[in-house]
Amino acid sequence: MAKVLTRFAPSPSGYLHLGHAASARHAFRLAEKMGGTCLLRIEDIDTTRCRPEFETAILEDLHWLGFDWPMPVRRQSDHFSDYQKTLDTLISRGLVYRCFKTRKEIMEDIARAPHYAGEPYKGSKKPLSSGQEAAFLSANKPYAWRLSLLACQEYLGRPYNQLSFTDNGQECAAKPERLGDVILARKDVGTSYHLACCHDDMVQNITHIVRGVDLLESSHIHRLLQEVMNWPTPKYYHHPLLSGKDGKKFSKRDKSLTIRELRKGGHTASDVIKSLP
Repeated sequence: MAKVLTRFAPSPSGYLHLGHAASARHAFRLAEKMGGTCLLRIEDIDTTRCRPEFETAILEDLHWLGFDWPMPVRRQSDHFSDYQKTLDTLISRGLVYRCFKTRKEIMEDIARAPHYAGEPYKGSKKPLSSGQEAAFLSANKPYAWRLSLLACQEYLGRPYNQLSFTDNGQECAAKPERLGDVILARKDVGTSYHLACCHDDMVQNITHIVRGVDLLESSHIHRLLQEVMNWPTPKYYHHPLLSGKDGKKFSKRDKSLTIRELRKGGHTASDVIKSLP
């Protein structure tokens, strides 16, 4: 039986808050309960917002809380070439396409859908001709690489409609159409959360993914990516989000509730851990 491996994967775009601490506790606790290991991964593909000082603070705060993990820590910004290879594979299989539309144009397309109810983007009804695409590229127009659900359905055939994943012990049907043709990379950014996350879970042999319920919808697309790339499917555990007294989930804007501020305020690691669900 394979050793249980899970991960805690924060983004260093701010200081850790209580919500992060709760998520880390869920991940490390599951690994401990199942006799496995929880890895730490730094998801810093957003090079405009992620900063080295935040990464340093993440390591300090997690150690202060009592968490420990194997070294080295995987940093996603060190692996853009690996994500490009995956994107190249998807391109060669005809499973992605360049989308030159602006956010405004896409929202207008979605709003024109016959049963519009905040539907996700499902691609243009009239794909660009090779000549139009060449003209846009020549004009240096920005674009995004989108995963084509239609192409994936044709590529997989019947198994497309049989995709599923296990969440908290329950079998769930995977419905990629809930997110539509998601962005996997941009012209100036070689990867997205979806592509980098699934790639790294495969590379690191992650068997159990523990993360907030706010990422449950992403699992539908991730299951599709795993299938078209022939990657293993981890088991999922989506936990409730920690919220404040106002009922709103914690965010990086809640500076007074960051682990760093709690430390400065005289709180002990034991106090913080005991306050978590």
